Amino acid sequence: MEKNDKKKQEDRKGKEKKEKTAQTADIKLYEGTAARFLKEKKKDGNVAVWVPKKTLSYELELKKLQVELTKLQQDMKKKGTRILAIFEGRDAAGKGGTISRITAFLNPRNARIVALTAPSDREATQWYFQRYVPHLPAAGELVLFDRSWYNRAMVEPVMGFCTEEQHKRFLEDVPHFEEMLVKDGIHLFKFYFSVSRKEQARRFEARKTDILKQYKLSPVDNLAQKYWDQYTVKKFEMLNESNRATTPWTVIRSDNKKMARINCIKFLLSCLDYDKKIDDEELIPDPDIVIAGSDEIKHMEKNLLDPKRLPG
Repeated sequence: MEKNDKKKQEDRKGKEKKEKTAQTADIKLYEGTAARFLKEKKKDGNVAVWVPKKTLSYELELKKLQVELTKLQQDMKKKGTRILAIFEGRDAAGKGGTISRITAFLNPRNARIVALTAPSDREATQWYFQRYVPHLPAAGELVLFDRSWYNRAMVEPVMGFCTEEQHKRFLEDVPHFEEMLVKDGIHLFKFYFSVSRKEQARRFEARKTDILKQYKLSPVDNLAQKYWDQYTVKKFEMLNESNRATTPWTVIRSDNKKMARINCIKFLLSCLDYDKKIDDEELIPDPDIVIAGSDEIKHMEKNLLDPKRLPG
């Protein structure tokens, strides 16, 4: 009996040790830590922590751009500017991470994130755009949609959540709806985050083992890889039908999350005028990361028969 009890105790301790190791193995420094302590000197109580130079460079660049975003918000309040930014893309493409960096130091009273759940039974009977309209920006507001009405362009038809007729009608109506918003004075940005199939699979696996990311897992995620090609076709249809001169798409290559965030924010700021704005040269996005919707359409047209050459 004593041997069995001792063995059980050892097994329990071994299990606890493994769980503790698993919880701490992938701990990363809080973003901004490297830049914050860059000039910290050696002294008692301090511990040296080595970080890649590219991490430090990213943090410094991000902080500079976040300062610019606060300038933009102040200017928006004065002028009554309305900005609406839509973030679309496949699951795990990096949309939410970019949104959180944009809003990190903004006043939440004037910067709102909209991430709607599935429509209720009542909402399902309404005009499709109706539930999104109340969330549109008022004077001085920046509103960021973490997925938007474009659910009906990709997710819903692929997953069977809407009919072919509803999907077709949406693609016909959305250019007119967005044109109305722009004519009314709303600055509309439409970002599509493009992640490769291989990188998406890697991120899904990371979510399974990282307790802080498991809330991101959903039944739809499990089918994203299976229906990869179907999503590609719907993406092509969406861009073709809704990329207009007044409401263009901007594609962000997001296999590198950090560079995707930096360049998305640069593009946003470069398109707007506000007080005390830094030199335009500092806001030029990387052309290999930020792609015009029209260029993405041309690229997809050339490679539709060769899926391996198509970005996500």
